[in-house]
Amino acid sequence: MRIGVLAVQGAFAEHVTTLASIGVEGVEVRLPSDLVGVSGLVLPGGESTTMRLLIDRWGLRAPILDLARAGAPLFGTCAGMILLATSIADGDEPVFGLLDMRVRRNAFGRQLDSFESDVTVPILGDAPVHGVFIRAPIVEEVGPDVDVLSRLDDGRIVAVRQRNVLATAFHPELAGETRFHRLLATMAAEHQDPGEGAGRRPHPTRRGRPDA
Repeated sequence: MRIGVLAVQGAFAEHVTTLASIGVEGVEVRLPSDLVGVSGLVLPGGESTTMRLLIDRWGLRAPILDLARAGAPLFGTCAGMILLATSIADGDEPVFGLLDMRVRRNAFGRQLDSFESDVTVPILGDAPVHGVFIRAPIVEEVGPDVDVLSRLDDGRIVAVRQRNVLATAFHPELAGETRFHRLLATMAAEHQDPGEGAGRRPHPTRRGRPDA
């Protein structure tokens, strides 16, 4: 299996390493041709405005949308979450608009306000997920088709899923956490297998729950 990692800017190398650690080939994606043959895509953290410009400069917006609409899973972390949202609180135009939610950039403050925290993600098992929050966004509102996967203790939403699209406000890959990537790989395998129904979302209590 090959899963792409958007590599125009940001922390993409850590995602490639994390995928390799679970036996999945990570493919750096900089041009539309790099998407050929991938079964899913990671949108990493970085600077969302710069990423937006480079996505359009290299003609990646349409082929990434085509990939998602075909049912392949996408996973966005931090800035990747912003790229996937249908609404951005400060008024920027959405990029992919695949997650029906409103996000706010830099919701926790500046770089100096970055922190790490354990969060509960029930579909990934009982053990908490350790996340790294670096100038992280927050989800302010979700639509009816969005599943909230995790909240902070104060109730703020930090992980979501809508059909074949996942997103976290934090960086699991910087904490040695592999379960989100395992979930992505499981979804990609089901997308590849016609017997599973392309793009069909597994029920979290039946399929798609990776080992802790």
